[in-house]
Amino acid sequence: MKKTNIGGQGVLEGVMMRSPKVMAIAVRQEPGNIVTQKQDTQQLSQKYKILGVPIIRGVVNFVEMLIMGVKTITDAAKLYDPELDEEEEVSKAEKFIAEKTGKQPMDVAIFFAVIIAIVLAVGMFFILPNLVTGWITPYINTPILKNLVDGLIRVIIFIVYMFAISSMKDIKRLFGYHGAEHKVINCYEHGKPLDVENAMACSRFHPRCGTSFMLIVMVISILLFSVLGWSEEWYLRILLRLAMLPIVAGVSYEVLKLLGNADNKFVDVLRAPGMALQRLSTREPDEGMVEVALVSFQIALNEKTEEEIDTLIQDYSRETPEEEQHEDNLAEETAKEV
Repeated sequence: MKKTNIGGQGVLEGVMMRSPKVMAIAVRQEPGNIVTQKQDTQQLSQKYKILGVPIIRGVVNFVEMLIMGVKTITDAAKLYDPELDEEEEVSKAEKFIAEKTGKQPMDVAIFFAVIIAIVLAVGMFFILPNLVTGWITPYINTPILKNLVDGLIRVIIFIVYMFAISSMKDIKRLFGYHGAEHKVINCYEHGKPLDVENAMACSRFHPRCGTSFMLIVMVISILLFSVLGWSEEWYLRILLRLAMLPIVAGVSYEVLKLLGNADNKFVDVLRAPGMALQRLSTREPDEGMVEVALVSFQIALNEKTEEEIDTLIQDYSRETPEEEQHEDNLAEETAKEV
């Protein structure tokens, strides 16, 4: 297998793919045509050598992933609906901060969205499990066992959360595009021609998936937090865990890269839980979703000319069933008149 550094995420009716030099978004609008956005990019860990050091690069990439993830969701929504008014998305407070700091209002909005996402994630997957564990600690004697229970509760909350959101209609389509992203990357890494038929035959699971990363974060946190022992003061426990989060993210990133690049039976066993969890975060995509993912991947791969990309987009653009039926009706009426 040939490996690639290209990764991505599912977005509103589309897929984002990112290579070390290019980020691409492809979205299918309601008429059925595919629209794209291409942006030259460079990871900070590649731009500055000190940020590319193991562990540190994991922390940097994790922060970049959060910021880019929120921005990508916003950009994809605008591609899907060009009439979306950016000013309506930005609050008065964000406009005020933008004026005072000289930043764009949308940049301020994205910054606050990232902060809110971090606070919610930390609260749900770290603070809440720790408080629950604190309530039952009188029945647990050893610090290691307390940390294991804390970690188990964290994993349970995460799985329940994934089950809950995966049943939502809009999220199902998003997870379908997530599956399409994985299929296209797997198709490329297995050396198959990049077309719909080959991609559809590939797995919707991939070892470098962010879902696997989240599970690795939880496992690594259990191991590292066990070293800290267990303070009976809840606020000290939480502060220590928050202080350890950058290390947890950095170590987890290195583990994910190792499991993603290695290929043997022992590694297969280690990454099996993360791959299994992707059954919740991905869905089998339809051919239309895979077409969008192929366009996004080819742009990020940056090996085709603009003319070739335009041809690919035209080949994969299609009319909605309603429009097709409308044209069929017109054709029938015309035939009758003739």
